[in-house]
Amino acid sequence: MYQIVPVAPGDQYMAGGADGSPLKRKSQERRPLMIAATFGGMLVLAAVVSWCYYSASLRKAQLLKAELLDLNKDGFIIRNQAGAVVFSMTFRSGTLDLDSCSKEGNVLGCTRSDSGKLNFFIQTVRPKDTVMCYRVRWEELESERPVEHAMAYNDSHWYGGAESAAQHWPIMTRGEEEPRPFITSDVYSNRKAFGGILERYWLSSNATAIKINDSVPFHLGWSERGNMMRFQARYQNSPYRPPEGQQALPELSYRVCVGSDVTSIHKYMVRRYFQKPIKVPSPEVFRQPVWSTWALHKTAVTQEKLLRYASDITKHGFTCSHLELDDRYTADYGEFDFDPQKFPNATGMFDKLREDGFQVSLWTHPFINYDSINFGVAVEKGLFVREPSGELPALVRWWNGIGGILDFTNPEACEWYASQLHMLKTRYNVTSFKFDAGETSYLPRQFSTLVPLPDPSTFTRRYTEMAIPFSERAELRVGYQSQNISCFFRIIDRDSVWGYELGLKSIIPTVLTIGILGYQFVLPDMIGGNAYPNHTAGGLPDRELYIRWLELSAFMPAMQFSIPPWAYDNEVVEIAQKFTALHESLVAPRVLKLAREVLDTGDPIIRPLWWLANDDEAAYKIDSQFLIGDDLMVAPVLEPGKQERDIYLPAGRWRSYKGENFDKGPMYLTDYPVDLDKIAYFTWVH
Repeated sequence: MYQIVPVAPGDQYMAGGADGSPLKRKSQERRPLMIAATFGGMLVLAAVVSWCYYSASLRKAQLLKAELLDLNKDGFIIRNQAGAVVFSMTFRSGTLDLDSCSKEGNVLGCTRSDSGKLNFFIQTVRPKDTVMCYRVRWEELESERPVEHAMAYNDSHWYGGAESAAQHWPIMTRGEEEPRPFITSDVYSNRKAFGGILERYWLSSNATAIKINDSVPFHLGWSERGNMMRFQARYQNSPYRPPEGQQALPELSYRVCVGSDVTSIHKYMVRRYFQKPIKVPSPEVFRQPVWSTWALHKTAVTQEKLLRYASDITKHGFTCSHLELDDRYTADYGEFDFDPQKFPNATGMFDKLREDGFQVSLWTHPFINYDSINFGVAVEKGLFVREPSGELPALVRWWNGIGGILDFTNPEACEWYASQLHMLKTRYNVTSFKFDAGETSYLPRQFSTLVPLPDPSTFTRRYTEMAIPFSERAELRVGYQSQNISCFFRIIDRDSVWGYELGLKSIIPTVLTIGILGYQFVLPDMIGGNAYPNHTAGGLPDRELYIRWLELSAFMPAMQFSIPPWAYDNEVVEIAQKFTALHESLVAPRVLKLAREVLDTGDPIIRPLWWLANDDEAAYKIDSQFLIGDDLMVAPVLEPGKQERDIYLPAGRWRSYKGENFDKGPMYLTDYPVDLDKIAYFTWVH
């Protein structure tokens, strides 16, 4: 007899039969529960794994932070206190293996990259409340291949590095340039080279500075397309050499420091990393012009021409700090006495000049040509830079021929050279010397010196030291770690042209650049340029160019004439007299006061507008105005055919040289009138 079992609504079992048994029904009821439980368990497991992965990632992310710096396998970024990215560096020669990284105190280090073992670290240092610095080092331990990091501009403006032929302020990188040795070079003969004054230091408008370590075999390149500078360390195909007894494993190490504003971070870097001059050179050179024979007479200078030049200076009512007798007063290059054909009575000439109130400095250089009587002397004494074997002197080509170059790592060479200069000084009562050349580019590509030079630019440093006994009025055109040499640093020869390539427009950017590099006692080369025939008509620089050049030079730390004003007409003479007097009365007292401060601070004498206006974007791009200290701003006319110019006044109260007051800045004065015999300048009204 059948038993009827009530079926709950929705039950699909049929009464009776094996498939409809209660046991089967219970089994089928459990299956969805088991699936749900399994799925839930998987979700929980996934959540746990995700949480562990997230926690590990978080820990790794925290590990790869160093104060305001974030590291990843391809590079790092640095933020400011507000969280904005102010500096970014990309590793171009390899990527870090982040699993090899660890952190100990304030040092974040890694031991492997995709190319093998390395020593990489970033150490944070907070030297003061407003400055954060990072010491970065990437040292290859297995491979001799180059190490390269690329610094992005990040919409900021950069300054520093080196003197160059086409000088811009801020730095303007054009094209794609593979990294090349960052060594002192003569940019007059090689317009694409780095200049004779350089330092491994750059500064940006977003208050970041970078200083490459001295030990790095440093090469610099850039990419206009990538908007970056390329910093590279390498020994292959390079004039750098590893220290004796060490493998040629390149190391790229540097310091990056971030501050609250560009002026204060630069002040910190200069005080921390640059030497300071130990004294102020002759106040007379700051006050009164130097008069050089070079642009006027070139190598054709003679005793008669020099005496006539001195007489004309006096006759036209000009003052003179000293006369500079330039190239070719000797019979051959490498000799240290006067050519009797050109200077038949050198002793009498010097007596006459002293009697007339003139002091005289002489041109000198580090070369001894093979046809000089001193060439054999220097070979016999072993005074020259040698070929790599060290057995033979290396012959070098320079603009006045072929010869040897003195080895200033050799104390005997230094002593011999100094004794020749002292002999000239004693015999003729010479006041000082114009030290020409000294760039590393004049060394052979392969060379040896008595003391090995891992960094070739150390040769420049050694040459600048030869000026120390004569530094009161000495002049150098090269500098590398030479800020403590207390003499005048002359910017490289200018052409008699208006533009940015060794022309009038390049003077302010060049003076500002070498000022940022720590060289403050600047001689801005000869008024009107060098008057080379390919840039002049009738042997003289363009008259208008000469006048505008003169006006700008009057507001530089020192003035230097060669082409005389009376080579033109009486109006030019009167303008020159007015501006040399203005330089002596207005500019020189300010410059001398600032020069004394340089001994303690290293701060520039000639300053960019952003020195006062570091929160003003417009001030970062202005390359045709400058400050002398904090209270005198100068805006020369640098364009042909113009008797007006646009002038930018930063915020503050300014009074023009005409007596006008401006106190609602920042502002542009458009088409501000500046007559041919005028220069616009403004004083800060406190």
